[in-house]
Amino acid sequence: MNGQPPPPAVIVIMGVSGSGKTTIANELARQLGWEFEDADWFHPPANVEKMHSGVPLTDEDRRPWLDAIARWIDETRGAGRHGVVTCSALKRRYRAILIGDRPDVRLVYLKGDASLIARRIATRHEHFMPASLLASQFEALEEPGPDEHPIIVSIEPSPREIVARIIAALGLPTNNTLMR
Repeated sequence: MNGQPPPPAVIVIMGVSGSGKTTIANELARQLGWEFEDADWFHPPANVEKMHSGVPLTDEDRRPWLDAIARWIDETRGAGRHGVVTCSALKRRYRAILIGDRPDVRLVYLKGDASLIARRIATRHEHFMPASLLASQFEALEEPGPDEHPIIVSIEPSPREIVARIIAALGLPTNNTLMR
């Protein structure tokens, strides 16, 4: 083996709330022709209510949520499908649950500064993550280390450019490439 990881079966798009995870993951999945799942869909109602009320989640709150996402990852891989899933995955121990010893699950970290993200959150409507919790997200954030083999992408460019950078870093063909 040449030391390269296998092609990804699942890509986890991580970052704080407002970093563009859903937008980027949706477009990435579309261009790759893969399934898309948003981690928000895996939250139990009690978690959504806490966040909507401005109460940060505890690790105890997050565990069933992370386990549900990990089950989806394993089901996707086990069925020979491909997928892109969003998840804040702010802490290394959360990413260990999602990625662990799965060499075909790759991590993409959408990195941006708090002021840019706060401006983006201020313009969002109908989302249960209030801007008031952004500070707690940055406090909890443990940026992925080199041993996690992340693809780190700045959120400053356009979504189209961010997706292009992710695809290039992974060396994946897209539906757009296949149509040429």
